[in-house]
Amino acid sequence: MGQTAHVSADVWTTAVSAVSLAAWLWLLLAQGFFWRTDVRLPPAAEPAQWPSVCVVVPARDEAAVLPASLPSLLAQDYPGRAEVFLIDDGSTDGTGELARELARRAAGLPLTVASPGEPPAGWTGKLWAVRHGMALARAREPEFLLLTDADIAHAPDSLRRLVAAAGPGGFDVVSQMARLRVESGWERLVVPAFVYFFAQLYPFRWIARRGRTAAAAGGCVLLRTRAAERARIPDAIRHAVIDDVALARAVKGGGGRVWLGLADRVDSVRPYPRLGDLWRMVSRSAYAQLRHQPLLLAGTVAGLVLVYLVPPLAVAVGAVTGNAATALLGGAAWLVMAGTYAPLLRYYRQPLWLAPLLPFTASLYLGMTVDSAVQHYRGRGAAWKGRTYARPDALPEAVPEEG
Repeated sequence: MGQTAHVSADVWTTAVSAVSLAAWLWLLLAQGFFWRTDVRLPPAAEPAQWPSVCVVVPARDEAAVLPASLPSLLAQDYPGRAEVFLIDDGSTDGTGELARELARRAAGLPLTVASPGEPPAGWTGKLWAVRHGMALARAREPEFLLLTDADIAHAPDSLRRLVAAAGPGGFDVVSQMARLRVESGWERLVVPAFVYFFAQLYPFRWIARRGRTAAAAGGCVLLRTRAAERARIPDAIRHAVIDDVALARAVKGGGGRVWLGLADRVDSVRPYPRLGDLWRMVSRSAYAQLRHQPLLLAGTVAGLVLVYLVPPLAVAVGAVTGNAATALLGGAAWLVMAGTYAPLLRYYRQPLWLAPLLPFTASLYLGMTVDSAVQHYRGRGAAWKGRTYARPDALPEAVPEEG
């Protein structure tokens, strides 16, 4: 009987290892080649007449990063008419005053600093600030809006390359996933994986197609004004914690075209030096990504375990029990996993020995996701910059209009 149980355990572990390997082969070949890093801003001919652009920067307590980011926006080498609106969302660290001082020091694009006041019920602070900035921009009648976060530094030709890529009658959203900072040990371990998991959920190649997959990276979103009006941006997504994905879905749902790729010269300067900083960054929105559904949470946890944790466990169990099939299957899955992660590590200029550590990083993300759900059910909601956003179960039907 003992031998039968041993054989049954061997069969079970081998079967689970085989399923994990099959999942990785499917991800490798059938998930939009998410692991490739060649989806970059497409080259395009410059227009004969450059359209006007208004840049909207929502900012809340960003004095620490503005000196490294805002001057890069003001220094944009853009041949057409462009203007920057920084919306100070209730900052307590002098963000607005610092922005004005930086604009006085640097000649460049004109800057307007404004404040919308506290957001009404049913709005996230960032989207309320974006709405205020878009209302100010409306008087200039721009053809495009660039929505960019306060921690994003742009190369001098960033705006002109974005506009050229959108083209006349082309993409309605052109978004670049800014290269995040990877300097501390925890950043090296966690940040590239964040982009890797995002691309796995939203393969960039699928986003540019006419299908349902839609996403954007909130740090750098060029939005055609007509498409924003057609999709009722930002009013239609006023409650969204993951506002970039919600924006892309709204635009694509309205018949618009969306493009998303990795950035070459658009960088986030925001530091996340400690694990706690990264943990809060991910956990604040992880359960919102799962639409606050317990079944989706259970499926996500099971999927993370099967796909990321089973391979190294299978290698260990196979080595201890002498089950060569389990060890080989787990090793093969682990190898495919590391191989798909390697291109993103190269993009982030990180050593390839980090690739086999992806199961450990995935276990951290599993903990962040569960913690996000725990915080949600404790009534704390998604917290960011001193604000906590409750569940969007009872949003007001009426949306206040700008005067």
